[in-house]
Amino acid sequence: MPDTILVLGLVLLLAVAFDFINGFHDTANAIATVVATRVLTPRQAILMAASLNFLGALSGTAVAATVGKGIVDPKGVSQAVIVAALTSAIIWNLITWYMGIPSSSSHALIGGLVGGALAYQGSGVLNRTGLETVISGLLTSPLLGMAIGFSIMIGLAWLVFRQSPHYVNQHFRRLQLLSSAFMSFSHGSNDAQKTMGIVTMSLFSYGMIDSFQVPLWVMVLAALAMAAGTSAGGWRIIKTMGHKIIKLEPIHGFAAETAAATVIQIASHLGLPVSTTHVIAGSIMGVGASKRLSAVRWGVAGSMLTAWVLTIPTTATIAWLLFEGFSLMRDVIAMAGV
Repeated sequence: MPDTILVLGLVLLLAVAFDFINGFHDTANAIATVVATRVLTPRQAILMAASLNFLGALSGTAVAATVGKGIVDPKGVSQAVIVAALTSAIIWNLITWYMGIPSSSSHALIGGLVGGALAYQGSGVLNRTGLETVISGLLTSPLLGMAIGFSIMIGLAWLVFRQSPHYVNQHFRRLQLLSSAFMSFSHGSNDAQKTMGIVTMSLFSYGMIDSFQVPLWVMVLAALAMAAGTSAGGWRIIKTMGHKIIKLEPIHGFAAETAAATVIQIASHLGLPVSTTHVIAGSIMGVGASKRLSAVRWGVAGSMLTAWVLTIPTTATIAWLLFEGFSLMRDVIAMAGV
């Protein structure tokens, strides 16, 4: 697959598709709790999330830089590598969306990028230090979300233990509007930047830009695609996140969203591409565990964990096979003299 302007166009198309799918795949991250607690209707929640995802996507480019040049050397990849990475991530996202499993779009993209790069140039093209840092962030962020969610919920329970359930629910229904908005903005600030990083890597690899700086039009394109995907909703995953892990009340939703959004904002500031899915799921589990360990449906959590463990090796393998397929196709076309 030669690096022609048509292939660059294909990369842009796939990047927009990935960002759109990421939007509806990860919509549940931002709004599952606010829908589950009936603070907002699904339509209201999606409209809010789409708007704040857009604003969050325009808030910085630190994560984009990490994705675009911190994992693999952008000089050592081809457009075919990026096509394989994006296609692999899209395939995995659609499979897990169909099954209602809240897996990580971040893991899927990173796995695809690593697999495609290995098939093209071998391990020498990998930025090992950067990759280790990214994987460490992916692994520790849900645990941090769980710990913060647990701590916030314990603190809130101590503050309101003398109040009636009706009083607590009424006040936290209003507060949850703020925490859900914070979560939506944070989701956009981290997830949309991953697409910005991939597109900028493609432009740099092609030679269309001289240095790794995210163009404004790429930021706007990623923000729009993310917002459009969010507006499409992701009902299968919303059901899992909002209803199947623990039984949520407004105070629980507030604690989980606040914890998750805080972790994601810290990660975005540090340039770490974390999984918003993992972080909010960890926060929800931490909140549930603050009541009692049996309040968390650990069977559902276990199936989610299995998908998370499988994501990087699976998408890396798919991307590897796709790249090899592209290479075989190129050789066949060359032999045919087309």
